[in-house]
Amino acid sequence: MEKELCVSERNGQKINQFSIKQQYRFLCVVLLYLMLSCGNKKEKEFEEVKIAFIADAHFQDIYAHFEDADYKGIKNPETGDFVNIRTMNAQLQSTRIFNENYFAFIEALDDIVVRGIKYVALPGDFSDDGQPVHVKGLRKILDKYSKNHGILFFATTGNHDPVKPFTQESGKTDFLGAGGKEQIITSAVENIKDTVAGQLTPIITTEIKKWGYKDILNEMSAFGFYPQKKYVYWETPFSKYNYENYSFDKATNASALENRTYAIDEFNRHPDASYLVELKGGVWLLAIDANVYLPNKKLSAISENAKDFSGASIGYNNVLLQKTHLITWVKKVAAQAKDKDKVLIAFSHYPMIDFNDDASKEMKHFFGEGKMQLHRVPNEEVAETFANAGIQIHFGGHMHINDTGVRKNNNGNTLFNIQTPSLAAYAPAYKLLTIKSNTKFQVETVVLKSVKGFNNLFPLYEKEYEYLKAIEASTIWDKEILSTKNYKEFTAWHLKELVRLRFLPNDFPVNFSEIFLNKTGAELLFSTTENKDSLVTELVSANLDLEDFKTWTGFHMIYDFYRLRSADELAFDDIGEIRLKQYEMVCNQLKIIDDPYLKEWAEIFEKSRKGEPSNHFVIDLELGEINRKSP
Repeated sequence: MEKELCVSERNGQKINQFSIKQQYRFLCVVLLYLMLSCGNKKEKEFEEVKIAFIADAHFQDIYAHFEDADYKGIKNPETGDFVNIRTMNAQLQSTRIFNENYFAFIEALDDIVVRGIKYVALPGDFSDDGQPVHVKGLRKILDKYSKNHGILFFATTGNHDPVKPFTQESGKTDFLGAGGKEQIITSAVENIKDTVAGQLTPIITTEIKKWGYKDILNEMSAFGFYPQKKYVYWETPFSKYNYENYSFDKATNASALENRTYAIDEFNRHPDASYLVELKGGVWLLAIDANVYLPNKKLSAISENAKDFSGASIGYNNVLLQKTHLITWVKKVAAQAKDKDKVLIAFSHYPMIDFNDDASKEMKHFFGEGKMQLHRVPNEEVAETFANAGIQIHFGGHMHINDTGVRKNNNGNTLFNIQTPSLAAYAPAYKLLTIKSNTKFQVETVVLKSVKGFNNLFPLYEKEYEYLKAIEASTIWDKEILSTKNYKEFTAWHLKELVRLRFLPNDFPVNFSEIFLNKTGAELLFSTTENKDSLVTELVSANLDLEDFKTWTGFHMIYDFYRLRSADELAFDDIGEIRLKQYEMVCNQLKIIDDPYLKEWAEIFEKSRKGEPSNHFVIDLELGEINRKSP
């Protein structure tokens, strides 16, 4: 009996153990199911958020009339409109278009409306030199799209808005005037230097000044620079409140410009227009004001004279020296975003990563450190600093180029810097960010090929061209640009003339130009005859015809280098697959010859066509990866 009882007890223990195991397994299955369900639920519940980024619009209100001057502009013979525009000659020697980008900006906004996008960020240079007449015109357009389509705009400052921290007298000598002549329009008589016989009477108007921070931010106040009741949350680097005790009244009190300044030296403090705003779905948009205006000399008192300070075109290299408060603030914001499960997207006017496909070292040696805007390339410390501060995705502008830069550091942090093209240069485009989840992001580059009204001003340029021919001007632009069929083609012509009229004479080494410009592709391919037979065999295997190499010259290769540098992957179709293969073969040959100029040129060119994805791509923050995506 005792034995039977023991057996029974052991059986009971086995049954209990089996029951416990079964319950444990059941609980594990339930827990796993709940975890997966929660994960799926979280992904499904995340509502996609789309943000368009329009950088470097350089908006000029060509139809605006000056309130304090009896001058309408010049009359367009075809439309009957009066316009204030710059000359074509001025446009073709500038890195930006001044006039047609007015139509491109409207086209981009209309495209954004059709796509149903409700958030638009403007990463600086939204105006061209912060002139009152143009900033006011821009505000009216943004107000219209906000009212009619419910779009919220968020701007940050660039080096052209404001040019200096304080308002200054200014003007331009190259507006287009009657008879195709240049027309001076200036804010003060003192700006007029020498007069020339036959010169048109200068126009004096205060609306052509260059505004400083105070006036620009007041005019653009509704577009992120100051809190709005519709914002979920808003702060600056100087705010004393936090997310938990936030109120619109507190934000309004803290937003006064005098409360948002930092020390530039022992006497002077400059405004900082940085801010953080929360959009729907827990998206935090971080607008960084990376403008730094260093004193031109040691100041012994407070100065609001714009001439006492440099421009701000260098960007983040100076931020690390002068705006350390921004780095502290960015760290705090990034940490809070992570703690509160917010999606943090940063944008500013300046790039955080090398924008030359990591060819800057070779370019400095080839062109010289003062050429090719190489002084604007951020030091590696910039990417390291902001990656460690918690920035993962940053949209920049300034350079008028399409590019993507990626930096992974030893701390395991990855920074993706997305360079937004300009609407006022080749290739004209804006970036569209789609936030798919907390870790997955899709970026599309929307190119503006067709732009309504882009050729409206061509009859006026005809008058300018006739005048330049009549006076036998030393440098005359190519009239073929007036035959372009669409806006993208127009910007490509703008770049081509810019290369011919400015970049080649100013940037390229004379010794290189003399031996390279007029050589055909075939001559460049056979720069050395040592391996001619193997080259011919290679051409056959690559389905390339030697005769095609004779149809282009070194100038075409240089122009296509600028197309690649400006548009990156967007230029591939314009250049063509065959021509790109030809360039690749030429570069392979130039790399093995003795000429150091040709060898270094080949290395630079090759890097320009092998960058990170920049057209349509996907970023996965969890994996730290970026991958191309077919549209």
